[in-house]
Amino acid sequence: MTISKELLDELLKGCERPEDLLGNNGLMKELKIKLMERMLGAELTAHLGYEDGKEAPPDQVNRRNGSSAKRLKGQDGELPIAVPRDRDGSFEPELVKKGQTRIDGMDDKIIGLYAAGLTVRDIRAHLEDVYGLQVSPDLISRVTDAVLDEVREWQSGAGPNVSIVIFDALRVKIRDADSRMVKNKAVYVALGVSRDGVREVLGLWIAENEGAKFWLSVMNELKNRGVQDILIAVVDGLKGFPEAITAAFPDATVQTCIVHLVRHSLNFCAWKDRKAVAADLRLIYGAPTADQAAAELDAFEEKWAEKYASIAPAWRRAWQEVIPFFAFDPAIRKIIYTTNAIESLNRVIRKSIKTRGSFPTEEAATKLIYLAIRNFEKGGRNVREWFAARNQFAIMFDERFNA
Repeated sequence: MTISKELLDELLKGCERPEDLLGNNGLMKELKIKLMERMLGAELTAHLGYEDGKEAPPDQVNRRNGSSAKRLKGQDGELPIAVPRDRDGSFEPELVKKGQTRIDGMDDKIIGLYAAGLTVRDIRAHLEDVYGLQVSPDLISRVTDAVLDEVREWQSGAGPNVSIVIFDALRVKIRDADSRMVKNKAVYVALGVSRDGVREVLGLWIAENEGAKFWLSVMNELKNRGVQDILIAVVDGLKGFPEAITAAFPDATVQTCIVHLVRHSLNFCAWKDRKAVAADLRLIYGAPTADQAAAELDAFEEKWAEKYASIAPAWRRAWQEVIPFFAFDPAIRKIIYTTNAIESLNRVIRKSIKTRGSFPTEEAATKLIYLAIRNFEKGGRNVREWFAARNQFAIMFDERFNA
């Protein structure tokens, strides 16, 4: 549809200053109100079956019944509109639904600001400064609480059959509901890689204390959602986790996250020795076979035991979850060693939560972390160089991979 020059000239008569067009009482705002009222009137006409200003069919009881005032909040501030009514109240407008108080994607704006880490107070200030809207804290909470319904649907949705699941944890400060004390709670995230090399976050769980029972409940949840098999589970030395994984998925290969093990080792080193220690650790996890890796670990211990006695024993304690790594081709090793996907996910989550000193509830933390996950998955979900790894998986796991 093209608006004629004559119509534009007619509309712009009397507009001499910018505020006459764009101001709070300007033409653009008035035009939006009039167009909305016209469209609502057309909807009622379609509902009743007769035009405004004409008589209703004689056998029809329901007919026009004036209008009700409604104030909508939007990008242009408040818009006072008249919504037409019918006698029996059966009219359900589509343009402005019953109970609707906002337009112009205001809900999306609120959720976007929340996802960026802004508090309710920050969101209120932003909406007032930018849009001139005074929004109550309760309204913002209701909008963001709608995210929890999405979280529940996501957490109960069917899970894919995955080749790899990488589990990791972040620490978040959350106010305890009983004691009202702020506590450090762990947020556990499971990132799966499907048979087609597509990354998908399978779920998030918040716990103050983890253990075998907690991990088994997580595994059973994934199983109940339809995850039939896990080929490789990558974990970070979490107590009771390997046992819980194999209890739910007996055929799963449990692999310690090499990156986390290296970082843990370097925490014991003086800064001046870190580069040398890291190079010697690389000889262990870069070895072609488990036997060669064990020999490199012996050599490492002989070299560094006097100065850093705790590093080699940490590797030995985790050795049963380290050695599966050496059965894999470099294409697969690269995926389960570097865990780039979970690291990039953690960066997105930390960026969202860094502005928060603490969260008032677990639900508040869940909302924000879920929104961060949603943003992460928009950034591309395919694992790089998956083709080579896929061929290896198809041979190594045969029917389990191709099921």
